[in-house]
Amino acid sequence: MAVKNTTRKALIKIITNPNIYPFLLTGIVLGIMFVFVRMKGVEQNYKFNILNKTMDKVTAENKELKAKKAKMTSVTNLREIAQKFDLKEPSAKQVLVIP
Repeated sequence: MAVKNTTRKALIKIITNPNIYPFLLTGIVLGIMFVFVRMKGVEQNYKFNILNKTMDKVTAENKELKAKKAKMTSVTNLREIAQKFDLKEPSAKQVLVIP
């Protein structure tokens, strides 16, 4: 018990020493800054994960749209649409090649 009291008194004496205040204040400020930086990092990581999920969703939607486009522009589908609207293949004179 006596050791505990002397340790406590020594600690209080060190903390209340005016020469220690700059170091103590610097340590507290650095600790607070570290916490804020870590919080900002977690926040940025959260936003990054949201953007990754959104990008994955948009990529999947893009693949679906490309597949739909390929299906709609397939030769068989275009021939069915041509028959429906009574369209014919163009002759060689009707085709223009743009360089």
